[in-house]
Amino acid sequence: MHRKCFNVETATQWVRARQASGKQVVFTNGCFDLLHRGHLAYLEEAKTLGDMLIIGVNSDASVRRLKGNKRPIMPQEDRLIMLASLEMVDAVVLFEDDTPIPLLRELRPDIHVKGGDYVPESLPEYSVVIGYGGQVKILSFIEGCSSSGIISRIVERYGHDH
Repeated sequence: MHRKCFNVETATQWVRARQASGKQVVFTNGCFDLLHRGHLAYLEEAKTLGDMLIIGVNSDASVRRLKGNKRPIMPQEDRLIMLASLEMVDAVVLFEDDTPIPLLRELRPDIHVKGGDYVPESLPEYSVVIGYGGQVKILSFIEGCSSSGIISRIVERYGHDH
């Protein structure tokens, strides 16, 4: 596994050590099933909000529960390694839950970032992050870039050409 890939316990120690040395730790999470330029722009922007960026990545089992039995396309180890290989990413951690709430309770990052049309207060994890003294920030999400869209194009173009 890649040197930036951690389990929850090691990720928690990693976050604490960075915070102890005065660094601001930014956290975001997702499936990142097929990595695309929308993800890259989002992660680049998330990184600018602090000093270190850690990503919580949904396990294969949680992706199936969230997106159905045909997903993920890429297994969790591949998704972790691809994200860990990106320059703007400092650490990745796999999580099994359907929401990042249990992971946020453990890691307690300084800033929790989400992409999309959310009102921060409406996020289920908002009260957890505010509760330990963190901040929640919403980034714009680039329209037209999605793993689902890529999968649809592949099926449309190659679905019958076996």
